[in-house]
Amino acid sequence: MFTKGNGKLPSPSEEISAFLGKETVFEGKMTFQGVFRLDGKFEGEIFDSGSLVIGETALVKGKIEVKTVVVHGVIEGDVHAGVRAEIHPTGKIHGNLVTPILLINEGGVFEGNCKMDRVTGQKESTDPQSPREERSLSD
Repeated sequence: MFTKGNGKLPSPSEEISAFLGKETVFEGKMTFQGVFRLDGKFEGEIFDSGSLVIGETALVKGKIEVKTVVVHGVIEGDVHAGVRAEIHPTGKIHGNLVTPILLINEGGVFEGNCKMDRVTGQKESTDPQSPREERSLSD
């Protein structure tokens, strides 16, 4: 269904482990492992330890907490992506976002507040006057 390098999945080597089609309407709490693709309507909470792909026909209302989210459809609610968030040209997020890496393609929409948390295990200076910062600015 998906081939390496087509940009549809966060990691091309992963296969979709769960799928809700565009005619599907679901309310409640969802948890999953691996890659979950959603093309229908969902209202509630989504938690997992994998990647969530929001298809072009999808509308998600609620709270999302995943490792990676790839948005081609619409999310209305708060999103916490522990590794990465991508908003593609047809994608829209209306709500707050917490993620270390944010990619918004031309045409993508983000309306809300964003907090850029660093990736777990990565160390970086938060002091703007640190010696490392001063050296890099004077070079």
